[in-house]
This record gives sequence, C-alpha cells and structure tokens, in this order.
Amino acid sequence: MRGKKRRPLPFLLCLGPGVLAAMADNDAGGLISYTVTGAKFGWAVFIPLAMLLTIVTYTVQEMAMRLGVASEKGYICLLREQYGKGWMACQVAALFTENLLTLLTEFVGMSAGLELLGIPAGAAVALSVCLALSVAFLSGYRAKERFGLTIGLFNMLFVVFAFFVHPAVGVQQSMALSTGTRFSWYAASMAGNAIAPWMIFYQNGAYSEKGSKEKHIKGGRADTLTGCICQVLVASALIFIGSSIYGMVPDVENAGAPQIMAALAQEYGPFAGVLLALGMFGSGLLAAVTVSMSSSWSVAESFGWSGNMDDTFKEAPGFYGIYAASVLLAAGAALVPELRVNAVAVFVQAVSAVLMAPIVVFLMLLTSSRKVMGEYASAKGQKIRSWFCTVIIMAAAVFTILDIAV
Repeated sequence: MRGKKRRPLPFLLCLGPGVLAAMADNDAGGLISYTVTGAKFGWAVFIPLAMLLTIVTYTVQEMAMRLGVASEKGYICLLREQYGKGWMACQVAALFTENLLTLLTEFVGMSAGLELLGIPAGAAVALSVCLALSVAFLSGYRAKERFGLTIGLFNMLFVVFAFFVHPAVGVQQSMALSTGTRFSWYAASMAGNAIAPWMIFYQNGAYSEKGSKEKHIKGGRADTLTGCICQVLVASALIFIGSSIYGMVPDVENAGAPQIMAALAQEYGPFAGVLLALGMFGSGLLAAVTVSMSSSWSVAESFGWSGNMDDTFKEAPGFYGIYAASVLLAAGAALVPELRVNAVAVFVQAVSAVLMAPIVVFLMLLTSSRKVMGEYASAKGQKIRSWFCTVIIMAAAVFTILDIAV
C-alpha cells in the first residue's frame, strides 16, 4: 500500500552486532585453517566439534551483549568502576597490542586473496586500507552495520558450495585420522578460536547504548544465536570442502592459500579457487573493521572519550583516530618484506589464549552482579553454563601455551 512503511522481514531483525562479531571470527586465516583441518582429518570428527563449540561462543557473547544493554556501559568502564584502573589498563594495553597483530594477519590475508586474483601486492594492501577506512566515513551506525553484514553474508556461499563437493574421506577413515597429538592440537586450537577477545569488546560496545533493556536483550539473544549459527555453518562447510581435497596437497599442514586454491580449482574448476580468494579478502576486511572498532571502543572508554559509531569524525576524533591508526599501522607492517606471518599468527594465538581467560572470568562476575545488572543478572543455570564454558576456554588456553612453549 502506498504510504505504508514496510517492515523488515523477521530474519533481518536478527542481524546485528552479534552476527558481525561471529562471522568476523571466520577471518582470512580461519578460512584456510578450517579447510586444512578438513583436508588433514576429514569431516566426521571436526564438524560435530565445531557445532558443540557453538555453545561456548553463544554463552560468552550473550554475556557481553547483556552486560552492555543492562548496564548501558561498556566492559572497560565497568572494569574500572568495579575492579580498579590497574586491571583496566592491563586489559586495554593487552587487547590493543593483540588487535594490532591480528590486524596484521588480516591485511596479509586480504592482500593474499587479491594477489590470487592477479592484483599486485602493493595495490592489494592499498585497496584493503581504503575499504577499511571508508567504513569510518559512512553516516550512522546502521550504514556501518549493513556494510559489514553484506561482506559477512557473502561467506554463506561456502555453505552452498559444500552441497556440491564429495568428501574423499569416509567416516571411519576420518575417525582413524583423528588420533595422536596433532589431532589434540587442532581440537584445542578450534576450541580456543571459538571466541576471541575482540569479539567480546565489539559486541559489548555495540550494545552498550541500546536503551530499552527487555526489548534489546531479547533481540540481542536472537542476533547472537543467529551469528553463532552462521559462523558454525561456514566453518563446517569449509571443513567439509577441505575433506574433498584430501591427499591432493603435499604437506597440507603447512600449505598456504595458493596450494589450497590450486587443489580446489583442479577438482571443481576455476570458480572454486576464485571463491576462496574472494572469501579470504571479504573475511579479512570484515575482521579488520570489527577488530579495529573493538580497539576504538576499549581505548575510548578507558580515556572517557566519546565512542559512538553514530558520531561523526568531528564529534569523536579520538575514537576514529584510534580506528585509523590501527588500520594504518597494521597495513604498514603487512608491507614489510619477508615478514614471518606464521610466527606472528602463533604469537597472536598465545596472547589471545592468555588474555581470554581473565576477560571471561570478569565478564561472569560482572553479569552475575545484581549491583551492575539489576534484574538481568545471570540466573543459576546461566552461571553453571558460563563456568562450564570458562573451563573449556581456560583448558584450551593452557594446552595452547604448553604446546607453543614446547
């Protein structure tokens, strides 16, 4: 009817910060990692594991969302108020450092994806920087959110592609391959990667100024659950796709994007390789935006600066300055010749493992506090589930640190 405002489809109402945070967790490195996992072990063990870990991702991200909406404050602000400036400063400094290293791997991944499409390395990095910075100049939060959702939902094409592949590894063979120490390492890595520190800061920051508590907590849970489902669908699809090129990539454990792309193109045609290259670029771009935003929110909160994505650059120069500085520093480092990206990625994983444990513990304490949360404090069942997930995260962190140390 003319003049009548059309309401969005119910599914679209579930898309927001929760979807962005979860989909960005499938970053450029994650695409290769999941594919390599499938090519090394098959699909029968790791896809169920990925699905089980959805519980961990949802539990932690739901706490981050609920804390932001119920308190109307960010995690960093509450950490300072409840536990002092020392804990706040330590976590902000650690997060900012880890985010810079994470961004470095994202820009390497983005440029690698574009290089696979024939774009020179320098031009690939420059294009990646321009697109990442352009987000800051979009008008209003909703425009920024739509930009990110458009990029993130592109990776759902891997789910469609998975229906057309045929795994080269059967269930029994896959279970036989999934033994030994390397399986334990891959399983622990997947558990550790189910949630990243920047995901908590991003979703918490995005929801901290929502207003109406009951309405936005209910919608936030739907948003978070939708994101977790999308994330695990893409991860499972990539593992399944990887299992279809089992034995086709020599030394698959140390394989890079060109080798994986060549194997997929050989098996399924050029489209498969192009899809992987575009997926690497899109995933890296989405992760670069969300990781940079999480740095902006945490630093802005720690200094008491304005930090609302509805603000313009003139209204929040510190917030957008941190965003731009993060992007430019990481992109500049990505141009360093013969950079040992694999070593950086391992170091990022170790830092993330160490940083994640105290963040989740403080997150649980804050969401369980009636003083902070009021009637939206965690119930008994939520506390039990939260502690269970914390034990899993801490175990994965310890295993990762011990493996790297050895």
